[in-house]
Amino acid sequence: MNILETERLVLCKFTSDDSEFILNLLNTPGWMKYIGDKGIKNLEDAQDYIRSVPLRSYDKYGFGLYLVKDKNDNTPLGMCGLIKREELEDVD
Repeated sequence: MNILETERLVLCKFTSDDSEFILNLLNTPGWMKYIGDKGIKNLEDAQDYIRSVPLRSYDKYGFGLYLVKDKNDNTPLGMCGLIKREELEDVD
């Protein structure tokens, strides 16, 4: 399900089919340096991450992290979105 489309990009909800992308993304040097190690070491970990982070947020808050894809060829490029952190009053 597409959340937003621009001329070049599509934002859509994550599904369990995106586990390989999550595994690769969360283990890139940039992710590890600027965001940190989330302990995603295999496809099962990636599926658990998808269930426990974006899918749970969609169910609980109606929003969350979304997959960003190239509109022309559906190549996954990254993720962006909103996160409700329990320790913060407002959405991050």
